[in-house]
Amino acid sequence: MVFQDFEAQLFSTDVTQEIVFGLEHTGVAPDQIPERVTRALAAVGLAGFEGRDPTTLSGGEKQRLAIAGLLALRPPIMVLDEPTTDLDPTGRAEVFDVLGRLRAEGLSLVLIEHDTAAAAAADLLVLLRDGRIAASGAPARLLADVDACLAAGVRPPDVCRVFAMLGLVEPPLDVTAAAERLRARGLVPRVSDEPVSRPAAGSAIIEMRGLGHRYPDGRRALADVSLDIGRGEFIALVGPNGSGKTTLAKHLNGLLAPTEGRVTLEGSDVAGLPLETLAQRVGYVFQDPDHQLFAATVAEEVAFGPQNVGLPAAEVEARVAEALAAVELHERDADPFLLDKGARQRLAVAAILALRPDVLVLDEPTTGLDFREQERMLDLLDRLHAAGRTVIIITHTPWVIAEHARRVVLLKGGRIRYDGPLRPFFADEGLAAEAAFRPPEVTRLGRLLGCTPLSVA
Repeated sequence: MVFQDFEAQLFSTDVTQEIVFGLEHTGVAPDQIPERVTRALAAVGLAGFEGRDPTTLSGGEKQRLAIAGLLALRPPIMVLDEPTTDLDPTGRAEVFDVLGRLRAEGLSLVLIEHDTAAAAAADLLVLLRDGRIAASGAPARLLADVDACLAAGVRPPDVCRVFAMLGLVEPPLDVTAAAERLRARGLVPRVSDEPVSRPAAGSAIIEMRGLGHRYPDGRRALADVSLDIGRGEFIALVGPNGSGKTTLAKHLNGLLAPTEGRVTLEGSDVAGLPLETLAQRVGYVFQDPDHQLFAATVAEEVAFGPQNVGLPAAEVEARVAEALAAVELHERDADPFLLDKGARQRLAVAAILALRPDVLVLDEPTTGLDFREQERMLDLLDRLHAAGRTVIIITHTPWVIAEHARRVVLLKGGRIRYDGPLRPFFADEGLAAEAAFRPPEVTRLGRLLGCTPLSVA
């Protein structure tokens, strides 16, 4: 089985030893091990990586290495728990290419997924709800049932949602075929292709000028980044893995210091501001909430920040209540690590909200959540944005950008490649390729019909 957190399965200092470990501990004859290592690495496209340190691999390469470690054991069935949840679309494509080849060679695959694009390629789709099988059958039939998908916490494909809205049955899962069906019926959407201009933002709350960053090993992560972030904006930071998104975000509140250039918060150089001041102005929520949570109870977790900046007990309690109400968490005395992933993610946000920051930065806030949990998190962010907060999200999910952000900043190779409104970004196939993802399905469908919609409704 390949776990959702595939990095938890990697522990050796050498790619070859990562695969050898399982073979040695299952009693494979020593003279067979080299051949099995070679074949497993070749099968996942990692031939030539034998001497590499796994920590130097990209996310997609690490995931493929985890698969290779199991493949060398020659199991008849392989179970993969959300194998691409932390990967950009390029990394996802690499993994699914490998899985497609393994399937063609006769290996049985059981995939646990929230992504209906992956589910559409399966032979059998099983929808679970409350620990029971809600439905099972051919993916095309089940995914066409929009209500059943939503009830099971699955986001239906955009094509299926469009067909359901139009009262059409048996939607094809292929976007091109769907466009042909709609065109044949004269059902062409009326969507203005005028660029969606960036909404007017308040004065710049954060300014970056000539920002550069090198890590201690000399690797350059950012180069000559200049960016203004206005008060009250909702910005999506996008780009392939390793493009510098998280590095840039960590400069916003002093988690990282520039090696070139400067970052200012309302005119004050971030490098000279006390950490307690930054924490109350710019909140940062990590991709993995478990990296942020440590207290024994939910209430203690949220109280930690206000207590550390010296607020009186009555004010701390008021802020705890306010933050927990905002994220709809009511289990004050619960152990944070016994909450589900969505609740832990909202708790991490609550711990930041208790400091009442003007800017909220979230790294992949919907990763690993089912559709209902994603909607709940995004509704929270929309409410915070509507209340005047500046919201910045790092994400690889196209529909999240299209339906919630108001501005896109694309990073590649540590440099800004695009900064502007959404529709021109999604309409430009070259930019989408640089961002390492495909536009939302409804956008691709619309393009074939002569427009660039950003959402189904």
